[in-house]
Amino acid sequence: QVQLVESGGGSVQAGGSLRLSCAASGFSFSRYCMAWFRQAPGKEREGVATITGGRTSTYADSVKDRFIISRDNTKNTVYLQMNSLKPDDTAMYYCARDRFLRGYCPDLSASSIGYWGQGTQVTVSS
Repeated sequence: QVQLVESGGGSVQAGGSLRLSCAASGFSFSRYCMAWFRQAPGKEREGVATITGGRTSTYADSVKDRFIISRDNTKNTVYLQMNSLKPDDTAMYYCARDRFLRGYCPDLSASSIGYWGQGTQVTVSS
């Protein structure tokens, strides 16, 4: 079965960096669009970044030029490098797999997602 296991969250001061990892199993990892989402308390889950199997990436405007999504298809792992972190980045971060095998990444919408990880907490203090 499909499994997505995140790691790397934690607490950091504003301006700091964190690197999240997501180990995937149970499907042909290299063929699927992968994504990172986040959800802050009292807010809706929002898309952060996507990456195709061919490593084409997209970002939400709020994280563009600060976050970098990448993947290692030999390790079935997707990463999120987060730099210049702000208190507004505080949230639970979720790894996600596209619902369908389509060769491209759809828009950053939770409705496009077929599988979610359990989440990893990121807390940024001012």
